[in-house]
Amino acid sequence: MTESQIEQYALDTLSNLGWQILHGPDIGPDGAMAERELRQVVLPERLHNALVRLNPHIPELALNEAMRRLAQISKPSLIENNHEFHQLLVTGVPVQYRTSSGEVKHDIVRVVDFTSPKNNDFAAVNQLTVLQGDYNRRPDIVLFVNGLPLVVIELKNAADTKADLAAAYQQIQTYKREVSDLFRFNELCVTSDGLEAEMGTITSPLERMMPWKTIDGEKEVGNVPMLEVLLRGACTPERLLDMVHNFIVFERSDGDKLIKKVAAYHQYWVVNKALDRTLAASSERGDQRAGVVWHTQGSGKSLSMVFYTGKLMKSCDLHNPTVVVVTDRNDLDGQLFGTFSACRELLGEDPKQANSRSELRKLLQRQAGGIVFTTIQKFSPEDDEDKLPVLTDRRNVIVMADEAHRSQYGLKAHVRASDAQLVYGYAKYMRD
Repeated sequence: MTESQIEQYALDTLSNLGWQILHGPDIGPDGAMAERELRQVVLPERLHNALVRLNPHIPELALNEAMRRLAQISKPSLIENNHEFHQLLVTGVPVQYRTSSGEVKHDIVRVVDFTSPKNNDFAAVNQLTVLQGDYNRRPDIVLFVNGLPLVVIELKNAADTKADLAAAYQQIQTYKREVSDLFRFNELCVTSDGLEAEMGTITSPLERMMPWKTIDGEKEVGNVPMLEVLLRGACTPERLLDMVHNFIVFERSDGDKLIKKVAAYHQYWVVNKALDRTLAASSERGDQRAGVVWHTQGSGKSLSMVFYTGKLMKSCDLHNPTVVVVTDRNDLDGQLFGTFSACRELLGEDPKQANSRSELRKLLQRQAGGIVFTTIQKFSPEDDEDKLPVLTDRRNVIVMADEAHRSQYGLKAHVRASDAQLVYGYAKYMRD
């Protein structure tokens, strides 16, 4: 297949998934369906129409201010600007306006409807010419949601030994340098040679560009090009919005460098399955046992836990739950707490660390919300107690144990050698 054939194959796949297909020159200033100037990376009319549709109660002037805020480049670096845009995209744009009665009102302009994907506008544009400064670049395919360019897809020809995935990746790096305005709005970058395909963010190094190996989360697909698997598995309108809303985090690395991370395919699927199991287990007829997730070393377990917690906290069915994260070592508790604290934007609140049994009990007395970190050893009676009292009777408290297997064993009583007392393992107290 030639590169143009691969491009058409991708467009046909996207069309079948519900994307409107547009040809870049057609929506340029001289095109039959002109929507943009060549220096514009946003489709302004589509964005404006979406803001009006999603925010019918907000005046036009405030919506125009929201559009200006979305387009504003106010930070010194691309990743900082991208981070700022991502927060506006997922949480909305704060505005203020004066009502007819003269009252000053503060409100949030929704940019995307993450709850009902059909309320949004999805367009895939090929051969989109972008001018910036002296540079003229033309990415193969750009995916627009409500007029915002959220995904860039760069394609190469597998038959050309010099045009592999690495070459496609390097092409995106060139775009980032020369037409950086496009990447202020970018959520995902996709590279493919028609057979293999990988996905990452604007800060992903080549080795962190990851394949998407399953369409439905049940099994890997054979005899299907990985480009099609990635598009059908991760780029349906519903799944793309889920990825953007729930599976992207920004973390500060050594030296305060900002890094953007997106879930790998196994993290995406396991988190959504775990959420479904949790909702069933916490229902009135549920058995309160959500299940076990098995991870191999280096597979991103800590971030999977972050993504899972983020979806729990946003779930309307759980009615503002409390999440308790349990480990069996202080060092592990601190490491995981640090990861969660770095991802507080996704979680919606700051996690708290219980430093004593009494502090754990106090933190669990709250009636809603909260992310609490503790070691399993704190689930034990005080010296003057025969048994641990009930800490909460709420059904929407989710306990998530990480590597606490060494001390979760031991639900049965055993005799303590030091004083011949009958005692139980910490896990029994936590379970009871």
